[in-house]
Amino acid sequence: MNVMTMSSTRMLRALPDDHRARLLRVAREVTIPQDTRLFEEGGRANRFWVVRSGTVTLDMHVPGRRSPVIESIGFDELVGWSWLFPPYVWQLGAVATTPVRAYEFDATAVRSLCASDPRLGAAVAQWVGKVLAHRLQSARTRLLDLYAPYGSGGPR
Repeated sequence: MNVMTMSSTRMLRALPDDHRARLLRVAREVTIPQDTRLFEEGGRANRFWVVRSGTVTLDMHVPGRRSPVIESIGFDELVGWSWLFPPYVWQLGAVATTPVRAYEFDATAVRSLCASDPRLGAAVAQWVGKVLAHRLQSARTRLLDLYAPYGSGGPR
């Protein structure tokens, strides 16, 4: 794997150099064919990805209906956060809607690295937390656009 190429992604640059280098040692480059399900809601969260190219959609199981798309994830974005929080169960499902090239990380190995180095653990938790905060704000805006009488009204 070319670590220099991997370290150039904006998402991974959010980590300090030494932490990023340690994290990249447990990553591998993967190609995911279109229409491949990466994980199912309720399944064991044992991996996560940073997208290099292509699109992954996050969906939610709705009994008796087709799973609605919650969000689309693309270049340089994190796919999967449930691996970081016990009980390590996916909260959503994910499918590659185009061919995807990504960096895949073994969650058990990353959690082990984080446990052995609290500074690395804090950096990874902050990285994932920022992604979650951004997605929560995006979901809030989408809900306001759908259900509020005057839409989101833009930033306050």
